[in-house]
Amino acid sequence: MNSENFLDTVRDDNETALSRLGSSKSLYAETEGEMEPEVVFRAAADAEYAASETFGAWADDASAESVRETFADFGDQERDHYEQVVGKLDEGVENHDPSEVPAIHEYLRGLETDPARVGGFLGRTLASEKSKEQMVGFFVGQADPQTAQLFRDLGEDLDGQIERGTELLAEVCESDEDWDAALEAASGAIGTAYDEYTETLEGMGVNPKPVC
Repeated sequence: MNSENFLDTVRDDNETALSRLGSSKSLYAETEGEMEPEVVFRAAADAEYAASETFGAWADDASAESVRETFADFGDQERDHYEQVVGKLDEGVENHDPSEVPAIHEYLRGLETDPARVGGFLGRTLASEKSKEQMVGFFVGQADPQTAQLFRDLGEDLDGQIERGTELLAEVCESDEDWDAALEAASGAIGTAYDEYTETLEGMGVNPKPVC
Protein backbone atom coordinates (compact mmCIF):
# COMPACT_ATOMS: atom_id res chain seq x y z
CA MET A 1 0.00 0.00 0.00
CA ASN A 2 1.17 3.52 -0.78
CA SER A 3 -0.34 6.97 -1.25
CA GLU A 4 -0.70 6.46 -5.00
CA ASN A 5 -3.05 3.50 -4.75
CA PHE A 6 -4.67 4.26 -1.37
CA LEU A 7 -7.56 6.29 -2.76
CA ASP A 8 -8.18 3.80 -5.56
CA THR A 9 -8.39 1.03 -2.98
CA VAL A 10 -10.79 3.02 -0.80
CA ARG A 11 -13.01 3.82 -3.78
CA ASP A 12 -12.99 0.21 -4.97
CA ASP A 13 -13.71 -1.17 -1.50
CA ASN A 14 -16.61 1.25 -1.00
CA GLU A 15 -17.92 1.51 -4.55
CA THR A 16 -21.54 0.76 -3.71
CA ALA A 17 -21.67 3.05 -0.69
CA LEU A 18 -20.06 5.97 -2.51
CA SER A 19 -22.33 5.48 -5.51
CA ARG A 20 -25.47 5.63 -3.37
CA LEU A 21 -24.13 8.56 -1.33
CA GLY A 22 -23.81 10.33 -4.68
CA SER A 23 -27.43 9.68 -5.65
CA SER A 24 -30.32 12.11 -5.39
CA LYS A 25 -31.63 10.08 -2.46
CA SER A 26 -28.61 11.22 -0.44
CA LEU A 27 -29.77 14.84 -0.33
CA TYR A 28 -33.30 13.62 0.35
CA ALA A 29 -31.93 11.79 3.39
CA GLU A 30 -29.82 14.76 4.55
CA THR A 31 -32.89 16.99 4.52
CA GLU A 32 -35.20 14.24 5.81
CA GLY A 33 -37.38 14.76 2.77
CA GLU A 34 -37.65 18.55 3.06
CA MET A 35 -36.09 19.50 -0.26
CA GLU A 36 -36.22 23.25 0.27
CA PRO A 37 -33.26 25.66 -0.05
CA GLU A 38 -33.33 26.71 3.61
CA VAL A 39 -33.24 23.08 4.76
CA VAL A 40 -30.41 22.25 2.34
CA PHE A 41 -28.43 25.22 3.67
CA ARG A 42 -29.00 24.07 7.22
CA ALA A 43 -27.87 20.50 6.47
CA ALA A 44 -24.75 21.81 4.75
CA ALA A 45 -24.01 24.23 7.59
CA ASP A 46 -24.33 21.45 10.17
CA ALA A 47 -21.84 19.30 8.23
CA GLU A 48 -19.32 22.14 7.81
CA TYR A 49 -19.56 23.08 11.48
CA ALA A 50 -19.00 19.49 12.60
CA ALA A 51 -15.97 19.20 10.32
CA SER A 52 -14.41 22.40 11.66
CA GLU A 53 -14.84 21.14 15.21
CA THR A 54 -13.42 17.68 14.45
CA PHE A 55 -10.34 18.94 12.62
CA GLY A 56 -9.75 21.71 15.13
CA ALA A 57 -9.67 19.15 17.93
CA TRP A 58 -7.25 16.97 15.99
CA ALA A 59 -5.00 19.98 15.45
CA ASP A 60 -4.72 20.30 19.21
CA ASP A 61 -3.58 16.77 20.01
CA ALA A 62 -2.12 15.07 16.91
CA SER A 63 1.24 13.40 17.42
CA ALA A 64 3.13 14.86 14.46
CA GLU A 65 3.56 18.59 13.99
CA SER A 66 2.78 18.31 10.28
CA VAL A 67 -0.54 16.66 11.16
CA ARG A 68 -1.36 19.37 13.68
CA GLU A 69 -0.60 22.10 11.13
CA THR A 70 -2.58 20.41 8.37
CA PHE A 71 -5.67 19.87 10.46
CA ALA A 72 -5.46 23.39 11.84
CA ASP A 73 -5.61 24.60 8.23
CA PHE A 74 -8.46 22.21 7.41
CA GLY A 75 -10.34 23.31 10.51
CA ASP A 76 -9.99 26.96 9.49
CA GLN A 77 -11.10 26.14 5.95
CA GLU A 78 -14.16 24.27 7.15
CA ARG A 79 -15.01 27.15 9.47
CA ASP A 80 -14.87 29.46 6.46
CA HIS A 81 -17.12 27.04 4.56
CA TYR A 82 -19.53 27.04 7.49
CA GLU A 83 -19.70 30.81 7.59
CA GLN A 84 -20.30 31.02 3.84
CA VAL A 85 -23.13 28.50 3.98
CA VAL A 86 -24.76 29.72 7.19
CA GLY A 87 -24.71 33.22 5.74
CA LYS A 88 -27.32 31.94 3.29
CA LEU A 89 -29.71 31.11 6.11
CA ASP A 90 -32.44 33.57 6.99
CA GLU A 91 -31.49 33.27 10.67
CA GLY A 92 -27.85 34.29 10.07
CA VAL A 93 -24.67 32.90 11.62
CA GLU A 94 -25.24 34.52 15.00
CA ASN A 95 -28.51 32.63 15.48
CA HIS A 96 -27.62 29.30 13.91
CA ASP A 97 -27.77 26.41 16.34
CA PRO A 98 -26.05 23.34 14.85
CA SER A 99 -27.95 20.08 15.11
CA GLU A 100 -26.57 16.93 16.67
CA VAL A 101 -23.18 15.75 15.44
CA PRO A 102 -23.45 13.72 12.19
CA ALA A 103 -22.63 10.03 12.64
CA ILE A 104 -19.52 10.26 10.47
CA HIS A 105 -17.99 12.86 12.78
CA GLU A 106 -18.89 10.83 15.85
CA TYR A 107 -16.90 8.05 14.20
CA LEU A 108 -13.98 10.29 13.26
CA ARG A 109 -13.72 11.72 16.77
CA GLY A 110 -13.16 8.21 18.09
CA LEU A 111 -9.97 7.79 16.02
CA GLU A 112 -6.79 8.25 18.03
CA THR A 113 -3.69 7.71 15.87
CA ASP A 114 -2.38 9.96 13.14
CA PRO A 115 -2.60 7.29 10.39
CA ALA A 116 -6.19 6.46 11.34
CA ARG A 117 -7.18 10.12 11.50
CA VAL A 118 -5.67 10.98 8.13
CA GLY A 119 -7.23 7.87 6.60
CA GLY A 120 -10.58 8.67 8.18
CA PHE A 121 -10.31 12.23 6.94
CA LEU A 122 -9.79 11.03 3.38
CA GLY A 123 -12.78 8.70 3.62
CA ARG A 124 -14.92 11.53 4.98
CA THR A 125 -13.80 13.82 2.18
CA LEU A 126 -14.63 11.32 -0.55
CA ALA A 127 -18.12 11.03 0.96
CA SER A 128 -18.41 14.81 1.34
CA GLU A 129 -17.58 15.32 -2.33
CA LYS A 130 -20.67 13.28 -3.20
CA SER A 131 -22.82 15.49 -1.00
CA LYS A 132 -21.45 18.67 -2.57
CA GLU A 133 -22.22 17.35 -6.04
CA GLN A 134 -25.84 16.80 -5.05
CA MET A 135 -26.09 20.30 -3.60
CA VAL A 136 -24.70 21.79 -6.80
CA GLY A 137 -27.30 19.86 -8.78
CA PHE A 138 -30.09 20.93 -6.42
CA PHE A 139 -29.39 24.64 -6.83
CA VAL A 140 -28.92 24.29 -10.57
CA GLY A 141 -32.42 22.82 -10.57
CA GLN A 142 -33.59 25.76 -8.45
CA ALA A 143 -32.30 28.15 -11.14
CA ASP A 144 -29.89 29.61 -8.57
CA PRO A 145 -26.50 29.57 -10.36
CA GLN A 146 -24.81 31.74 -7.73
CA THR A 147 -25.51 29.27 -4.94
CA ALA A 148 -24.69 26.33 -7.20
CA GLN A 149 -21.30 27.96 -7.80
CA LEU A 150 -20.79 28.35 -4.05
CA PHE A 151 -21.12 24.61 -3.54
CA ARG A 152 -19.04 23.96 -6.65
CA ASP A 153 -16.27 26.08 -5.10
CA LEU A 154 -16.55 24.19 -1.81
CA GLY A 155 -16.19 20.96 -3.76
CA GLU A 156 -13.04 22.26 -5.40
CA ASP A 157 -11.64 22.97 -1.93
CA LEU A 158 -12.25 19.32 -1.10
CA ASP A 159 -10.13 18.33 -4.09
CA GLY A 160 -7.27 20.29 -2.54
CA GLN A 161 -7.89 18.68 0.83
CA ILE A 162 -7.70 15.22 -0.71
CA GLU A 163 -4.41 16.05 -2.43
CA ARG A 164 -2.86 17.42 0.74
CA GLY A 165 -4.30 14.64 2.88
CA THR A 166 -2.86 11.99 0.56
CA GLU A 167 0.57 13.58 0.80
CA LEU A 168 0.27 13.68 4.59
CA LEU A 169 -0.76 10.03 4.69
CA ALA A 170 2.49 9.02 2.99
CA GLU A 171 4.34 10.89 5.72
CA VAL A 172 2.58 9.37 8.73
CA CYS A 173 2.29 5.77 7.51
CA GLU A 174 5.60 4.13 8.35
CA SER A 175 4.51 0.48 8.42
CA ASP A 176 1.99 -1.93 6.92
CA GLU A 177 0.06 -1.65 10.18
CA ASP A 178 -0.22 2.11 9.70
CA TRP A 179 -1.54 1.70 6.16
CA ASP A 180 -4.02 -0.92 7.36
CA ALA A 181 -5.23 1.42 10.10
CA ALA A 182 -5.65 4.25 7.62
CA LEU A 183 -7.55 2.05 5.18
CA GLU A 184 -9.81 0.71 7.90
CA ALA A 185 -10.58 4.23 9.10
CA ALA A 186 -11.31 5.51 5.59
CA SER A 187 -13.74 2.68 4.93
CA GLY A 188 -15.17 3.08 8.41
CA ALA A 189 -15.94 6.73 7.80
CA ILE A 190 -17.66 6.01 4.48
CA GLY A 191 -19.49 3.04 5.97
CA THR A 192 -20.76 5.15 8.86
CA ALA A 193 -22.07 7.82 6.48
CA TYR A 194 -23.73 5.12 4.38
CA ASP A 195 -25.31 3.47 7.41
CA GLU A 196 -26.79 6.79 8.52
CA TYR A 197 -28.08 7.38 4.97
CA THR A 198 -29.67 3.91 4.90
CA GLU A 199 -31.21 4.17 8.36
CA THR A 200 -32.64 7.62 7.65
CA LEU A 201 -34.29 6.56 4.40
CA GLU A 202 -35.62 3.31 5.84
CA GLY A 203 -37.03 5.28 8.77
CA MET A 204 -38.90 7.41 6.21
CA GLY A 205 -40.20 4.34 4.43
CA VAL A 206 -37.90 4.86 1.44
CA ASN A 207 -35.86 2.08 -0.17
CA PRO A 208 -32.21 3.25 -0.04
CA LYS A 209 -31.28 1.07 -3.01
CA PRO A 210 -31.62 2.52 -6.50
CA VAL A 211 -34.55 1.34 -8.57
CA CYS A 212 -33.22 -0.55 -11.58
